[in-house]
Amino acid sequence: MINQLVSKIKKLNAPVVVGLDPMLSYVPEHIVTKALNEYGETLEGAAEAIWQFNKQIVDKTWDLIPAVKPQIAMYEQFGIPGMVAYKKTVDYCKSKGLVVIGDVKRGDIGSTSAAYAVGHLGKVQVGSQKIAGFDEDFATVNPYLGSDGIEPFIKVCKEEKKGIFVLVKTSNPSSGEFQDQLINGKPLYELVGEKVAQWGMEYMGESYSYVGCVVGATYPEMGKVLRKVMPKTYILVPGYGAQGGTADSLRPYFNEDGLGAIVNSSRGIIAAYKQEKYAKFGAENFADASRAAVIDMIEDIRSIF
Repeated sequence: MINQLVSKIKKLNAPVVVGLDPMLSYVPEHIVTKALNEYGETLEGAAEAIWQFNKQIVDKTWDLIPAVKPQIAMYEQFGIPGMVAYKKTVDYCKSKGLVVIGDVKRGDIGSTSAAYAVGHLGKVQVGSQKIAGFDEDFATVNPYLGSDGIEPFIKVCKEEKKGIFVLVKTSNPSSGEFQDQLINGKPLYELVGEKVAQWGMEYMGESYSYVGCVVGATYPEMGKVLRKVMPKTYILVPGYGAQGGTADSLRPYFNEDGLGAIVNSSRGIIAAYKQEKYAKFGAENFADASRAAVIDMIEDIRSIF
């Protein structure tokens, strides 16, 4: 799957991923009203609204982008109906040929990680049948329980030709409380990066490993170090746009050939119609605003090469 992702990035010249993180407040009123009129003020109504919202954004952007990244918490908050909307979103995106990165941030003791890995990337045994659960192409994984939390994911990835993105240096302001702490003279995030590179060597694609990592756009100096630590690791970069990351700050994450990183934008794309720059589209044409925002993001990132 890493080969497919790199191929799509090359073909489109667009190292971007759209984060499908639909807070109900992002969904235009006319979509919410229609869903609630049909299903009532229920979890089912909320889930229908975010599904219709996602579908229209995907319809307007799928031809521009290589991948999407649905954040599972935004669906879990609506309970079982929200998870149904998550699965419908994953399936619809895959039907459009998009690579789906499930932003699930799983990671636990070995047996639990094995179940997470099967649920999101593999197939579960049901009688004589093996059935895919959520069936994303990649999943984000938390490494802070150590190798026994990661290795079950790598095992499933090898079986299914899928991949993971391991959290190394996250974009949130308080990440340094733990991730920046020095251990034997090195920050913890660098030690995690070294471990990611080690795991990655066990499962290589044509040019990059199926074991990628997450490094926030808000820490470009750290990104520069980590790019050297993990030369064959694809970097998923959150924090662009709404969280303060700029195109110029992205340079350290890429290799000289313009590959090696894929940059995420979530509310900057899906809620673009709320921004002054795209207000002309209005709430009725919110998905057209998202398309315009994607085009602008791609041009912005291309400008650094």
